[in-house]
Amino acid sequence: MVSIRTALISVYNKEGIAEFAKALAGLGIEIISTGGTAKMLREAGIKITNLSDFTGCPEMMDGRVKTLHPKIHGGILMDRGNPKHVKEAAENKIRPIDLVVANLYPFEKTVLGEPTLEEAIENIDIGGPTLIRAAAKNYRNVAVVCKPERYGQVLAEIRKDGKVSEDLRKQLVLEAWEQIAHYDNVIENYFRKKFGDVSAYPEYLNLTFRKKQDLRYGENPHQTAALYIDEHEKNPSLLRAKQLQGKQLSFNNVLDANSAYNLIKEFGEATAVIVKHNNPCGVASDNDIRKAYTIARSVDPEAAFGGIVAVNGEVDGKLAGEITSRFVEIVLAPSFTEDAKKIFLKKPNIRVLELPIKAGVEKHRRYRSVLGGFLVQDSDVELYKELKVVTKRKPTDEEMKSMLYAWKIAKYVRSNAIVYAKENRAVGIGAGQMKRVDAAKLGAMIAKDYAGEGSLRGCAMASDAFFPFRDGIDYAAKLGVTAIIQPGGSVSDRDVIAAADEHGMAMVFTGMRHFRH
Repeated sequence: MVSIRTALISVYNKEGIAEFAKALAGLGIEIISTGGTAKMLREAGIKITNLSDFTGCPEMMDGRVKTLHPKIHGGILMDRGNPKHVKEAAENKIRPIDLVVANLYPFEKTVLGEPTLEEAIENIDIGGPTLIRAAAKNYRNVAVVCKPERYGQVLAEIRKDGKVSEDLRKQLVLEAWEQIAHYDNVIENYFRKKFGDVSAYPEYLNLTFRKKQDLRYGENPHQTAALYIDEHEKNPSLLRAKQLQGKQLSFNNVLDANSAYNLIKEFGEATAVIVKHNNPCGVASDNDIRKAYTIARSVDPEAAFGGIVAVNGEVDGKLAGEITSRFVEIVLAPSFTEDAKKIFLKKPNIRVLELPIKAGVEKHRRYRSVLGGFLVQDSDVELYKELKVVTKRKPTDEEMKSMLYAWKIAKYVRSNAIVYAKENRAVGIGAGQMKRVDAAKLGAMIAKDYAGEGSLRGCAMASDAFFPFRDGIDYAAKLGVTAIIQPGGSVSDRDVIAAADEHGMAMVFTGMRHFRH
């Protein structure tokens, strides 16, 4: 480790820098600085060496060229243990720089505010990243500090023995590379949106997310997990929710709440959604949001136990009382009355999340990890390509409403998926079966268990993908289902349509599949 004798300070974020620099100067450390940083330190009464005096070269080009000089980068990059480096430094009158304190122009903050292209370009830092890169490369000889919260720790070590320990240098260099990588990614993403084809899949996928919070645990308690946020994603999302109370979120909580949030955005009318294990187990709409919730819960009350509740209207005291009468993990809504908040406080473990809920699903990219990489795809936004009646009998207006209601839900059910519904509620949901007819049987079993025998009579059935055989149609007919909505596209479509005609059913093709794996 090298003793700290000379420090270069060039920062945009000046939080705590005057105090830090004053303490360094008090320890006899020479401080080199430039621009606004130098002005601030001089005004604080701190003796500094102007960078232009140190290099013998003035700042130029409106400050674009300040620290880009051999005396600066030679002083940072020279290996003190390499005789050749030491000799060349002496021949060129290059002095070693032992501590680099730098942070960057606020490009990210600038582009979040939708600047002009010229404003964005002028906030691209060149000298700062170059200083940080150089110091990070030569971390065995140079300490690099990017975060103001590190000043106290660095100062304590210098006061102790005039040096920065190897352990701390390693921590600092990791932070430096992390900051540079994030900075470069933000710039690349900005220019990709400006000059590139945003619908294309780039050769290199450079993603940058900031950690929002540690999670309670992963999918299972023995797994750790954290939640990261894309700060440049301007669409509303679960990650912008305000947690009013409750335990720390877990990995599964986030997944389930995100599913509930995405599903409820399909509905403009007052609606309640209940999600369990990333599948909806109850959905209903009614002018009375409390009634919508009780109907949604009645679809499968046992599955709703410990589920995630989302409503797109304000939660009042009566609804809060209804929700807390059974165990739930999370309640998600756009607003809560004071009475509702008081009721939830009696159940302190319930996580209460508040965020705007506006009908409509925004297009975005979806990422899914696989061993060694990522799968990337566009989000499943559209509901259908067309609504084509393929049977002899056309659906009634009521049947069409029921089919579309079921179809919206089926889009968010794990494949293979079958949903039975009436025009304002789910009646039975069959999720995640390997055979489509088994999904139909599961959904029917749930409906019979909780709504009673004959509850599917007059209902619509939605299938997230085509029927490969007519068995699902024949089974639905026995239940009293009168209308079916599905994508179509099977080699067996003719047989499937014929089956529907035999049973006097109405069938609509959407031309769009909604697999959800």
